Amino acid sequence: MMSGGVGKYTHIDNQKVSGSVPSVPDPGHVTVQFTADSNLQTFPPSESQGKISGGTRPPRDADDTFSKPVSGSEESQQGGWFRTFTVAAYKPYFDVDTIDVLERIKYSLFPFRGTFTEKTVNNPDLYGPFWICTTLIFVAASIGTFVTYIAHKLQKKEWNYDINLVTWSAGVFYGYVLLVPLVLYVILKYFSAPSGLVQLFCLYGYSLFVFIPALCLSVIPLEIFRWVIAGVAGFMSATFVALNLRAHIMSAGERWFFIVAGIFLLQLALSVVLKLYLFTVTV
Repeated sequence: MMSGGVGKYTHIDNQKVSGSVPSVPDPGHVTVQFTADSNLQTFPPSESQGKISGGTRPPRDADDTFSKPVSGSEESQQGGWFRTFTVAAYKPYFDVDTIDVLERIKYSLFPFRGTFTEKTVNNPDLYGPFWICTTLIFVAASIGTFVTYIAHKLQKKEWNYDINLVTWSAGVFYGYVLLVPLVLYVILKYFSAPSGLVQLFCLYGYSLFVFIPALCLSVIPLEIFRWVIAGVAGFMSATFVALNLRAHIMSAGERWFFIVAGIFLLQLALSVVLKLYLFTVTV
């Protein structure tokens, strides 16, 4: 209490005074303990607590709507034959980049290796075969049109564009790549040596690439040269298909030789048909 004047105070000891709050001694260092049932969050949050994670991992999309189907959606409920008619069923067969396609084209130009099926067994694609056939159709139509145009002009004859060349080329290339592997698939299944249907489509599609440069060389107006070009292209294509299927077809028993020979001769027959209808110029 204050007595007397300003600045004069009486000393109050640490004693209990009526109406006052007793003083609390200085506890020193305070230790805080947490029990096992304390509900605390860890910072930074772990991967299971949020999409932001520590470390130097590559970022991923925040929205996974297009990467995985929603539970109960139409895509997740479809199965069996219904899945065949969906786009998602064919997406894995177009999951290749330029390097993959160029490497497979390179293997088709070296037919004696016979390792194409081993390289593509885990990831056969339909992207390369589709564009190879499409390129062949336009190359065959354009080269055939150009050659016949020059031949008519040199002989000073009237020239008319033949639209049937495009439709005929489309029927030959698309039909060959679709029907021949399908028939071969049934034959191999009958002889207990089944092969993947998409693998056969991939093999036959890339086997036709060699005919693209062959068609470009057919502009040279020498009949014997065109026969040589068609023969070499047909032999390379037939060897490529036969050697890549030989190891697999050998499991069919004693008839494997006849199956491989039939595959080889059918591919040669294709080159003869292309020579007669695409490599030959009639005025």
